[in-house]
Amino acid sequence: MYLSFNQDQGCFAAGTQTGFRIYNTRPYRDQFIRNFQGGVGIVEMLFRCNILALVGGGTYPKFPPNKVMLWDDHQQKAIGELSFKTRVMAVKLRKDKVVVVLENRVYVYNFADLRLIDAIDTCNNPKGLCALNPDGKDQAILVTPASQKGYVRIAYYQPQNTNNVFKAHDSAIEAMVLSKTGDYLATASETGTIIRFFKTNQSGGQPVQPF
Repeated sequence: MYLSFNQDQGCFAAGTQTGFRIYNTRPYRDQFIRNFQGGVGIVEMLFRCNILALVGGGTYPKFPPNKVMLWDDHQQKAIGELSFKTRVMAVKLRKDKVVVVLENRVYVYNFADLRLIDAIDTCNNPKGLCALNPDGKDQAILVTPASQKGYVRIAYYQPQNTNNVFKAHDSAIEAMVLSKTGDYLATASETGTIIRFFKTNQSGGQPVQPF
């Protein structure tokens, strides 16, 4: 039901109707399987450590689809929980942040104590689009759809919280991805004919080259 790489693409995780599985990418091999007898609709790794973010899904979900469970695989139990009024569409992790995407809002938490740092309104976002840089120790950079169709919002965390909003496409955004350090952003729209690249410096959304 779900596939995602970890932050350095060394592993990928699969959510299934009965639990989740972790695979090593190179060389390819099964890492481990967790059978919950319940569905996992989202499974996000934190590099190769024992902490994962899990959201229930499927016919018989293991966890409620409106909750994010921070799962310690060494202890085989949840060590943290974030609950929402609506279904969780996506989760992103880095060592200092937990980002939870709902259909019309994105929440940002401090990883250490699950303290809410930011709440961002977005346009309708049923695919749970967002991008978070895994590296960049000095600054976390989060990109989300803005409240207006075709616009993106870049949030910069540390040393101070700032943000920029700019137009990326005329039509609704279909995909977005950040480079590892967060210096560059690539976006595509529902039209599907062009990929656009931007610098993410704090002057905000500068095209790498003219469109």
